[in-house]
Amino acid sequence: MDVFSDPANFDEYTTGFLWILKLTAAGGFAAFVLGVVLAAMRVSPVPVLRGFGAAWVNLFRNTPLTLIIFFCYFGLYTNLGLVLSDELELNNFWLGVVGLAVYTAAFVCEAIRSGINTVDAGQAEAARAIGMTFFQNLRIVILPQAGRAVVAPLGSILIALCKNATIVGTIGLAESSNAMKNLINFNGDQVIPIFLVFAGTFAVVLIPTGYGFGWLANRLAVKR
Repeated sequence: MDVFSDPANFDEYTTGFLWILKLTAAGGFAAFVLGVVLAAMRVSPVPVLRGFGAAWVNLFRNTPLTLIIFFCYFGLYTNLGLVLSDELELNNFWLGVVGLAVYTAAFVCEAIRSGINTVDAGQAEAARAIGMTFFQNLRIVILPQAGRAVVAPLGSILIALCKNATIVGTIGLAESSNAMKNLINFNGDQVIPIFLVFAGTFAVVLIPTGYGFGWLANRLAVKR
């Protein structure tokens, strides 16, 4: 573990994981918001909205995330000139957030839609009978109940997102996978300790997260 006694190496290690946590937080929030919108579209009575939601899910759920991240950088940034920050590293970060969000939102959408399907159809019919619009019905009656049923699946999606965030390193962000590669390049005799430290850090963060979402899911589960 001598490699991490060097302040420069330790700083590269911690900086890499900070970027991963920031990508997970920003990408997770954006994916959740977009996923809720897509789920609303998928259960909408409007055929065009249902078709758009289904097309989004089928497209992004079946496209490798690496290709999406590459498109965000080489397509949106390099070819189309989309600049999200004047600072290169921050620009790469936000491009990565966009890629993670549009990809993960497809999985969030399907998780929420499965939760919506667990809500008794009679409740939606009763809401319509008293004059609620579709969106009022969705916001007041359906989504609060569906949310209780999808805590565990959303937790699994968040954990997957955290691991997927390492792919953003392919467009130049100095996140943990890039940090590990750099440390191995300059410390080739300590490959195993470096790998164990990085893998162990992910495990320390994600295993309690999984148990936490499992506990929350049991706590919020509807007792039948």
